[in-house]
Amino acid sequence: MMGMPWAAISLPDGSVLMGAIALVLISFCLGALPFGLWIGRLGARIDIRQHGSGNLGATNVLRLLGPRLGITTLVLDVGKGWLAVALAPAWAGLGCVADGSPWPLLGGVAAVAGHILTPLAGFRGGKGVATSLGIFLALAPAAALLGVLGFVVCVWICRYVSVGSMTLAVIFPIATAFLGPPAPLRTYVVALGILLAGVLAWRHRINWARIAAGKETRFQWRSK
Repeated sequence: MMGMPWAAISLPDGSVLMGAIALVLISFCLGALPFGLWIGRLGARIDIRQHGSGNLGATNVLRLLGPRLGITTLVLDVGKGWLAVALAPAWAGLGCVADGSPWPLLGGVAAVAGHILTPLAGFRGGKGVATSLGIFLALAPAAALLGVLGFVVCVWICRYVSVGSMTLAVIFPIATAFLGPPAPLRTYVVALGILLAGVLAWRHRINWARIAAGKETRFQWRSK
């Protein structure tokens, strides 16, 4: 345990345990904010889950309600992932990424779980792409931006947002191995990236079936 950063903070009074619990709760609550649902209700008085793909994510909002509300949803979903990693650990007294603390990774996992399983939308949340991007930006911004570039190029070529999302998720851990924070935190961030890539692949399983059947909706760069 001597070389593990998780053990760098002693636990004589349970303060770190309480901090970890607080971090999970704060990050889960941040992730659980269903911005797509709220924007659909406020912007168009519709339940976004009953239209389009039925997903709460920015892509469905963009397709149904236009670029302005779609981009707003994207920014908010990215922002809650970023907050869960960049600020929530400090609020819980567990340090930050700049200090080499691995605790922010726990905040990221909790935020994605909150986004996917939000009790504020009947446990029918989004797929977790935008929130994962916020986490990536907080942990390894250069690697995350490479992933975004891969997303844009992929969607430009094939016009499948699901394929672009997986491209981003795959690029991030690979790029982090070279552009991530110093070791040993880099190893943990790569592992988290692989974990989230697996989660996103599973969350898009219906999309893969639709692509195989030729029924997946292609992204339109120009709004109607």
